[in-house]
Amino acid sequence: MTETMRAVEITEPGGPEVLKLCERPMPQPGHGQVVIKLAYAGVNRPDALQRAGSYAPPPTASDLPGLEGAGEVVALGAGVDSLKIGDQVCALLPGGGYADYVATPAAHCLPVPKGLDMKQAACLPETYFTVWSNVFMRGGLKAGERFLVHGGSSGIGTTAIQLAREFGARVFTTAGSDEKCAACSDLGVERAINYREEDFVEILKAEGGADLILDMVGGSYLPRNVRSLANDGRLVQIAFLTGPKVELNFAEVMMRRLTITGSTLRPQSDLAKARIADELRAKVWPLLDAGKIGPVMDSEFPLEQASAAHARLESSGHIGKIVLSMG
Repeated sequence: MTETMRAVEITEPGGPEVLKLCERPMPQPGHGQVVIKLAYAGVNRPDALQRAGSYAPPPTASDLPGLEGAGEVVALGAGVDSLKIGDQVCALLPGGGYADYVATPAAHCLPVPKGLDMKQAACLPETYFTVWSNVFMRGGLKAGERFLVHGGSSGIGTTAIQLAREFGARVFTTAGSDEKCAACSDLGVERAINYREEDFVEILKAEGGADLILDMVGGSYLPRNVRSLANDGRLVQIAFLTGPKVELNFAEVMMRRLTITGSTLRPQSDLAKARIADELRAKVWPLLDAGKIGPVMDSEFPLEQASAAHARLESSGHIGKIVLSMG
C-alpha cells in the first residue's frame, strides 16, 4: 500500500478558492534527488499564476504549487553523496512544495543558515536564486552603481535591496505606500519612491540614471525604465504584473547603448540552477550566516489555509514573505 501525505492541489484554474487540501502519494527520490519532510513552504507570485492557469509547470514537475521550502532530508536517491538523512536544508523546488513531503534535486538544496529558523529558511530559495541570478550573474551589478528595484517591499524587492546594499551599490526602490517605503528605507535604500505620488523616472534621471533596473511590473514601466537608465545601463525583466506587450522606441536603446534582458527561473535546467546554488553557497550564505542579511517576514498560514495565503499575496498588502506551515 502506497503511503500518502497531505497536499494542496489546484482543482481548476481560478482564484484562491480553487486551492483544496487533498491526499497524495508520497514522492520518491529520483536519481540525484532527495525527499524533504517540509516544515514550511514559501508562497510566491508564480504559485498564484499557476493557480490562475497562466503559468504551467514544466512537464517533469509536480502539478502541485510550491517552489521553495525548508525541512529535513528523509530519503536519498541514487547518486546523492552531498547530503545525508537528517540534514536540515532549504531548497529550490520544481513544484510540489504545498505538501508534507517533496522531492527535489540535491544540488538545489542549501543548508539552513546559522541563526535562522525553518520558517525563515523556507523563504530564501526562490527569491535568492532569482535575485542573485538576475541582478548579479545576468545584470552584472557592481559596487558604486545606481540600482533601481521596483516593488521594493515584496519578497524579491527586500532581498534585492539587501544584497545590492551589501555588495556596495547605491539602492533606489519604488513601493506603493508610505509604510512600504519606510520598510524599504529600514533595509538601507538611498531613496524609496512612493510611485503613487512621485515619478521614479525624474528622480533617477536627476541622480544620473540607473546603471541597473530589476523590474517585475512590465507594461507601461518598460519605456519609463528605458528613460530612467544611464547610458550603457541594463534593464533585467523578471515578470509582467501589468502585461508583457508595449510600444518601445528602440532608437534610444541603440543611441544610448542600453541592454534589455531578462529570465524566468523555473524553466531553466537543473544544471543551471545548481550553478546558481553554488554561487549562493560561496558568496551569499556567509552573509546570511553572519546575520548581515535575512528574510523579511510578513505572515504565516497553516497548509490547509493556502487559499487565505494566496488572498494575502494578491491583496498586495504584504511586506516581505508569506509562508505555509506544515505543523
